[in-house]
Amino acid sequence: MAAPCYLGWDFSTQQLKVIAIDEQLRVIYEDNVHFDKDLPEFKTQGGVYIHSDRLTVTSPVLMWVKALDMILEKMKSSGFNFSHVRALSGAGQQHGSVYWKKGSIQILKNASSELPLHQSLKDCFSVSNSPIWMDSSTTSQCSTLEKAVGGAQHLASITGSRAYERISLVSSFAASLFLGSYAPIDYSDGSGMNLLQIWEKVWSVSCLDACAPGLEEKLGCPVPSHSVLGPISPYYSQRYGFRPDCKIVAFTGDNPASLAGMRLQEGDIAISLGTSDTLFLWIQEPTPALEGHILCNPVDSRTYMALLCFKNGSLMRERIRDDCASGSWDEFSKALSSTAAGNNGNLGFYFDVMEITPEAVGIHRFNRDNQKVSDFPKEVEIRALIEGQFMAKRIHAEKLGYKVMSRTRILATGGASHNKKILQVLSDVFNAPVYTIDTANSACLGSAYRAIHGLVAEKNMSLADVVKSAPEPRLAVTPTAGAEELYRPLLKRYAELEQKVIYNPTSSCLAK
Repeated sequence: MAAPCYLGWDFSTQQLKVIAIDEQLRVIYEDNVHFDKDLPEFKTQGGVYIHSDRLTVTSPVLMWVKALDMILEKMKSSGFNFSHVRALSGAGQQHGSVYWKKGSIQILKNASSELPLHQSLKDCFSVSNSPIWMDSSTTSQCSTLEKAVGGAQHLASITGSRAYERISLVSSFAASLFLGSYAPIDYSDGSGMNLLQIWEKVWSVSCLDACAPGLEEKLGCPVPSHSVLGPISPYYSQRYGFRPDCKIVAFTGDNPASLAGMRLQEGDIAISLGTSDTLFLWIQEPTPALEGHILCNPVDSRTYMALLCFKNGSLMRERIRDDCASGSWDEFSKALSSTAAGNNGNLGFYFDVMEITPEAVGIHRFNRDNQKVSDFPKEVEIRALIEGQFMAKRIHAEKLGYKVMSRTRILATGGASHNKKILQVLSDVFNAPVYTIDTANSACLGSAYRAIHGLVAEKNMSLADVVKSAPEPRLAVTPTAGAEELYRPLLKRYAELEQKVIYNPTSSCLAK
């Protein structure tokens, strides 16, 4: 038999991506369909429709189906041999929802291999434009859900998050296309819905009742993220030559799939330093709070993952670079090197836009005596910004139950991960080594890894066992001796000052 391979799919906001890997975990094929460019007939912008109220944001469901048809035809015409595929899995943008019409399962099961799938399914959706993660039109319903279960903190302690906007999923819809019947929602993506009890892994009756009657039946039973859902639909064997025994492993959300693609292990933390900064945490015993999301871990359903988003990321760093380092990263790095770790006790909060974690805005500077000051020297400003950003990340990660361990690795990605001086501050604040990783396709790659894992998970093999031959992340920096002792009191001070910044917004000094 020819060498087996595995497919990973990513139904993201702007494109559909696919990766094929072989048994040595080498990428042997990759392709994508860009919704705006390749499917102009849907007239999306950035893969979405932003409605006139500026709150409602949707994507056409048939666009996603047509993109799948298109990418499979591209693979076929390039000579890709589908009969080598042993299993596939995938990811979908989180918090999006798809609504199937009654009777659609029969059409899905019996789709004619003579037709592209989007033609067979054109009348299957009771809502043709799916609300997605960018949608904010359900704020009042979210408040109702919070009230119905006893307030925001109680909702967070049941489900892992406050009400963030939406119900039902893109990932299980995508899996259904391959399965030829309704695919169940997996624990990990399901825990982003505010409907799943993340401890017992069952739907919360109080949350369901607050939303709609008969919802449990419409959602189906959630399943572990490594579940094999069944063999591929005969449609794909007949039209493309897939093996009839090719397995479909449960699809999950794009963030959980990225955790798998980055190969996070217990105690690790991944930090994406982009337009917004995002933290991915592997947590044993979470403590849900009013910020961040706690999800069931997609590669180990006995543990958890957490996501924390910080809006003031690279744009804030670039603004301070422009103001204090003549727009040069070299100058910025020199300034960081010229100042002592701990910045002589000077601390700053830098929020050009309203921050999510914590809810605060403006620039707030404090000297070593905790007195508010209107400005810092340029090099002090630069260090205060970087130290402050990383101290906030550690404080809020620990609030969610994260613990830095002796084996902790920080995996850094995104623009600022190329700057060693910035990474040195990150390493010192967390007292852990920092590695750099390339995550251009982490959700796709994670889906392909999860396809392999699904086949062996029943034998108690972990994802770490499955992917141990993948390339290791590159060690960038290690913590400076004495960093832990230096930053421990500063972290405590920073957390206390943060409370002042949140609860006293009028004192904000918005001047540059």
